[in-house]
Amino acid sequence: MGGIFFESSTGASHTEDFLVDNGGKDNKKKKRRSRRSKQNCSLSACSSASEICTYESRLLGDDTSSNHVVSSGHNQQEIECNVDLRSMPEVHLNKQVADENLKIRPSVTNVIHEEPDTVGPILIARPVDNHARRKVYPPHLSAEAVSKGLEVNEGGLLSAIFHVNAHNSLEAYCKIDGVQSDVLISGMMAQNRAIEGDTVAIVIDPPSLWPRMKGSNEIPNNPNSLQLHQALVQIGCDSACSTSNMVIQDNGACHENGPVSYGDGFSDNALSRDAYESMNTLEKLCTLVSLLPSKRPTGRVVAVMEKSPRRNNVVGFLSVKQWIYSRESKRRNPRKNKHQADVDDGYILLIPNDPKLTKMMVCVENLPGSIRMFLEAGDLTIETFLVAAEIVDWPDESYIPEASVIQTFGRGSDIDAQIAAILFEHAIDASDFSSEALLCVPKIPWKIPHDELQSRRDLRKSCIFTIDPATASDLDDALSVERLPNGVFRVGVHIADVSYFVLPDTPLDGDARIRSTSVYLLQRKLSMLPPLLSDNLASLNPGVDRLAFSIFWDIDSAGVILDRWIGRTVIHSSCKLSYEHAQEIIDGAFDAKNTKLYGQFEWCDVIKSVKCLHEVSKLLKENRFRSGALSLESPKIGFLFDEEGLPYDTVVTGRKDSNFLVEELMLLANKTAAEVITRAYPSCALLRRHPEPNARKLLEFEAFCGKHGLKLDTSSSVYMHNSLEQIREELKNDSSLFDILMSYAARPMQLASYFCSGDLKHNNGEWCHYALAVPLYTHFTSPLRRYSDIVVHRTLAAVLDVEDNFRKGKRRSRKKFTEREVVNGFFLTGLSVCEEEVESVEAREALGVAAKKYGVFSTENLSVVAAHCNEKKLSSRRVKDAIDRLYMWALLKRKKILYSEARVLGLGPKFMSIYISKLAIEKRIYYDEVEGLKAEWLVATSSLLLNHSIHKRPNRKGSPSKFRPIDETAMIVSPIDLEMEKTNNLEPSVFPLTLHLLSTIPVALHAIGGDDGPLDIVARLYVSSYFH
Repeated sequence: MGGIFFESSTGASHTEDFLVDNGGKDNKKKKRRSRRSKQNCSLSACSSASEICTYESRLLGDDTSSNHVVSSGHNQQEIECNVDLRSMPEVHLNKQVADENLKIRPSVTNVIHEEPDTVGPILIARPVDNHARRKVYPPHLSAEAVSKGLEVNEGGLLSAIFHVNAHNSLEAYCKIDGVQSDVLISGMMAQNRAIEGDTVAIVIDPPSLWPRMKGSNEIPNNPNSLQLHQALVQIGCDSACSTSNMVIQDNGACHENGPVSYGDGFSDNALSRDAYESMNTLEKLCTLVSLLPSKRPTGRVVAVMEKSPRRNNVVGFLSVKQWIYSRESKRRNPRKNKHQADVDDGYILLIPNDPKLTKMMVCVENLPGSIRMFLEAGDLTIETFLVAAEIVDWPDESYIPEASVIQTFGRGSDIDAQIAAILFEHAIDASDFSSEALLCVPKIPWKIPHDELQSRRDLRKSCIFTIDPATASDLDDALSVERLPNGVFRVGVHIADVSYFVLPDTPLDGDARIRSTSVYLLQRKLSMLPPLLSDNLASLNPGVDRLAFSIFWDIDSAGVILDRWIGRTVIHSSCKLSYEHAQEIIDGAFDAKNTKLYGQFEWCDVIKSVKCLHEVSKLLKENRFRSGALSLESPKIGFLFDEEGLPYDTVVTGRKDSNFLVEELMLLANKTAAEVITRAYPSCALLRRHPEPNARKLLEFEAFCGKHGLKLDTSSSVYMHNSLEQIREELKNDSSLFDILMSYAARPMQLASYFCSGDLKHNNGEWCHYALAVPLYTHFTSPLRRYSDIVVHRTLAAVLDVEDNFRKGKRRSRKKFTEREVVNGFFLTGLSVCEEEVESVEAREALGVAAKKYGVFSTENLSVVAAHCNEKKLSSRRVKDAIDRLYMWALLKRKKILYSEARVLGLGPKFMSIYISKLAIEKRIYYDEVEGLKAEWLVATSSLLLNHSIHKRPNRKGSPSKFRPIDETAMIVSPIDLEMEKTNNLEPSVFPLTLHLLSTIPVALHAIGGDDGPLDIVARLYVSSYFH
């Protein structure tokens, strides 16, 4: 496949010239600067390519590595560096740069350009011969070299997932397990064609190149820093984290091996060169990060090991104007273009909706017929359509990847088209269930078989009920409580036994595993299971007999668990309560008129049970936070919809006691299930872990709190929770600021994830859940909407089967139960356990047989399932966030303009960050290079002064030729118009406007995009002025 590069349409003298200025003025100077820049780039890029080739040869044991060096000679390929690329229009393919700098032309050698009013370079895209093209990026290492680089001690490579900063696509990062800080990958060359979500191999830069973290208080050039630098050089780690030739080593004087003293403040960290050299690459990086806590490690991508699924699910808009203009130009001048290819060939630009993805080129010849019809007719309407595409190639000779368009969704302003695009982008299966899967679901009417009734504990005469959202139809969990004569609460959690219906290795199981989770779209849901099962047969609906897994705990008045029982049961729910109903019961204001009650119980029984459960939940919550749990509760925005399903307003929602009641009991059930399945199957239990917060982001959050005089201790989850509670008390009169802090506090938190217990070591804390402060945790309570819970149910069923057989064997042999078995329950599910019995040959063999019977995954297969569940859960979360943003956009589109107050979170030289509490969103307002607006930073008061100017600003050297209009930054209204039209109650600010951190300012918000680009919400200052 030919590569793609950009050529000036003004007629460059050589095809190698990437940029030719149209202006003609100072042309010679620019050419000289271009030549110098090109020479420097060539030398730098050659070094990078040489390093990679030499490194690969060394790993593969090739002594002829010198033959792989790529030089800038006449007959060899030339690599361009990343030093000056950022200032070149080719790099403007990033979304953060104005699109006007990129003009697309079809794939021809010469183009007649007939737009004399165009200013600046005009770039066209055309395929070229790969052998004649200079390379843009360093080559990737071979799979063999990567494998050896990851395995050997001196390989110097690390594997990680590649993530891109949504605000700045030139900045990416990789999180490596076991390293406190993520690794910064800055710039196009360092990113080396990696895409969001790729699994990449990276090499770490020398510590001397690491930038300082935000919020760091380290003083440059202080004695300790200099002593530490000397110490790093002495152990040989100042130049690189490994002994790899991938990074140029320090050529200074040799240092003798021996212990190193780091001076004052580092005396306890003595480290010898031998000890350092004996470490593997990960250990070296961890050592450097701990020695340099104020620095953020940086690195470079040297290979893409596994391509991200995001490559196959790109959504965006096509830019066809320049292609159509160019085609018309060639048709008007057939003689001048007789040597060109067919006029319907060439490339057009695809602009992804996701700011984390780079722009892409699409071959016109491979477009679907429906899109080609628009192009042949010269119809620009196609630019308003959302399209689906996939990345097909990104050679090292091309600045941007080549993509292939798969389908169109419809106009970007259409809600249904946007929802379809969101589902495609996140690979959500919205198709109907297969006929084979539906055949696995029992036909209705259905009754519980007699043998199931005989083998399960019958709880149909217990007062059991559900508490769920009012609109919920898939009822996973039910609750019960009984106060024993000794004052102890016997609390029951009953979970739908979905594993009874979804049997292993059936078409239904296959469908559920692929979907992995239900996806909620605010007004509808995409179920993981067929609705007949999820909303009917397996759902714990009131008034019908249902199969369940039940856990009972005996809990005393201090919240201490005295005993527990776990088993498979049959229940009969008395009623379906909403969270609102439960809250009314807690508040003593419940009206049962509109709620139906089934069975033998009265409303007084239900009310008494809810109040008892509320009392127990408070005890459990207090104990949980006393043990180190962390809560980052913040209000959420809900939408109010009209009859047509469109949002017309928002409401701020927060969780209440009824929500916490259910949450505490579900957390306890999940924790209990994790303990049991791990005890029985220590190498193949599906668990859930939550790593410690990101150290860099936590440092930034601490600095943010410190700027506002708030003390925050993040040394542990306990201290962090206590600090936040103290801050809550201090800010009780400023709830808006506390909501902002809670939003910031969530940013350092890493995502929780599923894992197989056999993949991670338990003794070093890798199984722990940081936010919950528990050593073991899993998901057990939502099997109707999470496949992970079905997996846990099968494992638990195997455990219960072994215990049941053990119990039956005791009865058949007429042996007496031991005292421990009588008091504490059974040897696998009880509170206490006899390790000898669990590890006995008899127990292990029985557990192995039960694992096969109930379809418990092996360690290897469970690892795959866990990874897939993580991927789908994250996709589901992203879909929910995208749907929220879509309806927020639709609401503002409907309102035209929304006026609101905002808080200033940050002030910079170019923009301010603001938080709009009404919408619970953070936006930016840019004020640099704005016509009619003057920004001045007042050092004495640490404030920003914005003033309106009626004088035209002169252009500065090196600044853009045009300033942005002030209307993009501020909505300025006349005081006279305000008197005539009182459309809102928010008073505008006036110029001059003085801003401090946390200032409250009025803003105007409106929606943009839809038919003309990605959806977005723009915030502007709301100002009154007579000069406008």
